[in-house]
Amino acid sequence: GVSESRLFNAIVRASEQRIGSFKPQDLTNTAWAFAMLGVPAPQLFAAIARESKQRIGSLKPQELANTAWSFATLGTTAPQLFEASARASSA
Repeated sequence: GVSESRLFNAIVRASEQRIGSFKPQDLTNTAWAFAMLGVPAPQLFAAIARESKQRIGSLKPQELANTAWSFATLGTTAPQLFEASARASSA
């Protein structure tokens, strides 16, 4: 069968190619899934951070919280996303 590593790499590549068409919940769920499995994906998380920041106004509070949790769980930094999240949360 397909090795776990190859499977995750394929998911990362496919997600990066389609990330612009992801709904806010898709962005959150993708980050959450990788964090729950403990699979670091720096390039994917960078893409999720960029896309989430651009759509910060359309992310629900639960999506913001889950995204922040996912990044923190994997020790992935995204200061611009977190600053935008803080501003959106206090608005």
